[in-house]
Amino acid sequence: MSSAAPPASTGYARGRATREEILEAAVQLFGEVGYRTASLREIASRVGISHPGLLHHFPSKAALLEAVLARRDEVDSIALQADLDAGHSLGEAFARVVERNVARPGIVELFVSLSAEATSAGHPAHAYFRRRYAEVLATVRRDFEQLRDRGVLRPDVDPATAARQLVAVLDGLQVQWLLEEGLPPAERVDMPAAVRAFSASLMVG
Repeated sequence: MSSAAPPASTGYARGRATREEILEAAVQLFGEVGYRTASLREIASRVGISHPGLLHHFPSKAALLEAVLARRDEVDSIALQADLDAGHSLGEAFARVVERNVARPGIVELFVSLSAEATSAGHPAHAYFRRRYAEVLATVRRDFEQLRDRGVLRPDVDPATAARQLVAVLDGLQVQWLLEEGLPPAERVDMPAAVRAFSASLMVG
């Protein structure tokens, strides 16, 4: 007597769980050895599935990379918006994102290394990062324009320039923080504090 097939919802949930495991393993391996060196077979091995099994979820290495990057942005965007909705200032909301990133250095290292690699037009994440930076700059510029209209932003600060400066500060701090790994905490850059200080310098009063 044959057993009943598992409900479709069970198979779907299992598939989502496997996909999440693949993303987590990819984040770890990309952070350890870099995107170009990492192999899909190693990621599949870490998850405990076959190489064809991984390709069922992500048909190519480039597709997996984009999913990893999109996941990071999704998590950060949701958290940032939640902090803004809770009444935190723009600078404080970004500082809180940075605080969360301090607790996941592998993600920070992955982003820093991939964003540098992706400056090459032939890199599979090149288009992703171009689009991402354009969207981030546009969003932060609108946020600064709203602060200007409310009289919170200093009148001599240009919103477009401030947006580029804030993004540059965020990215630059991550590089410094990674390079200072192993130093005593007092000698390592305090990224959240630096973000708060820079943001405060743009505001009235």
